Amino acid sequence: MISRLRLLRDLVGTFRLLRSVTRTLRRFILRALLAFFAFQLASAGVLILLSELRKRREEPKEGFPWEPYDEIPMERGAGNLKIHSYGVELYEEMLREIESARSHVYLETFIWKGDELGQRFLDALAKKAREGVAVYVIFDGFANLVVPAKFKDFPKEINTLHFRPMKHVTEFVDFRSIFRDHRKILCVDGRVAFMGGYNIGQLYAAGWRDTHLRITGDEVYEIENAFIDFWNTHYRSDRLRDLRPIKPNDNRAWNSHLVLHRNDPYMRIFPIRGVYLEAIDRATKNIYLTHAYFVPDRAMRDRLKVAAERGVDVQVILPKESNHVIPDWLARRFFYELLDAGIRIHRYKDIMIHSKTATIDGVWSTVGTANIDRLSLLGNYEVNLEIYSESFAREMERMFELDKTNCEELTKEEWERRPLPAKVVERTLESLSPLV
Repeated sequence: MISRLRLLRDLVGTFRLLRSVTRTLRRFILRALLAFFAFQLASAGVLILLSELRKRREEPKEGFPWEPYDEIPMERGAGNLKIHSYGVELYEEMLREIESARSHVYLETFIWKGDELGQRFLDALAKKAREGVAVYVIFDGFANLVVPAKFKDFPKEINTLHFRPMKHVTEFVDFRSIFRDHRKILCVDGRVAFMGGYNIGQLYAAGWRDTHLRITGDEVYEIENAFIDFWNTHYRSDRLRDLRPIKPNDNRAWNSHLVLHRNDPYMRIFPIRGVYLEAIDRATKNIYLTHAYFVPDRAMRDRLKVAAERGVDVQVILPKESNHVIPDWLARRFFYELLDAGIRIHRYKDIMIHSKTATIDGVWSTVGTANIDRLSLLGNYEVNLEIYSESFAREMERMFELDKTNCEELTKEEWERRPLPAKVVERTLESLSPLV
């Protein structure tokens, strides 16, 4: 009996000890996690602060190597494509097309600055609307929070959708609010369309290097339908305006050499990532990528490395310093891994390069709005045009080589010599990759 009581006391003591150890361990883990998150937050804060101080010290720069590109007839179908790599030239052509509109204008953009250029676009659209042209515009509410409210109060003749303007604090913690309308589209009269990386603002005209397409032919209908589908899905969400749906376009394109792909988080479809992975997997000669924000996930990195290991010439152009410092540092985490596989990394100097383009094997290309990061490939509303054309791929390769003349190539030896604090910060920020 005594031995049983002693055993029971020992078991109770052991249980209490285990419970005490568990509590201590739980407190330790919690404090360690809090300390890590605090260090992570502090690191991000310091990087953002230093980046903002650098921007304020430096004068805005303009000028970079570029050249005009001819309109390229597609080998099949009636479509023509023209590359625009200089904003000044692009914006003038877009404004001319708006001025020539007779039926309708659809304009969708992520950022619309309230500056001189933004006002020119607004004035041109208002003029056409007063003439009886049906004008519909969409811009992202969150991306334009810093744009003066007075500018965003467009004339009533313009059908305007402010997509998720996030007017209340509670909306900042709504998971759906993470997904933004990152598309940039202009369609006029069903005869011409523009799409690519350019937002609307004076800064982007000559101070950023970006890529846009001018498109004619049947594929314009697909771009228009992308706009119409978005409008008809979301116009009811803007309760401040009496908006109406747009009649769907009966014309559709079935051109296997020009295919428009849409990422749509509302429909939970994200084809652009799959298009990239499939094209990279098929590459036998070269893969040339140009991206403003390059934070590839594990599958994308593995495909690129496997391609390089089988002898494909894999090269990437990205900004040396972009306008968002956190994605820059998240990208740094993967540089050694990519360089070690034989992938060449070129960092664009002095000017922000904002393009989202790729060309592979002299046959396949894509131009659009999606970056190689999680928000673009598995989050935001995006559009990319997939293009099978040797003549267009030659122009894309020519543009890539010209961009390289303004780049510094990063070597593995140079990257190994970066200071230890930089390596620590890279490791610290690594867990933020799924948020970018």
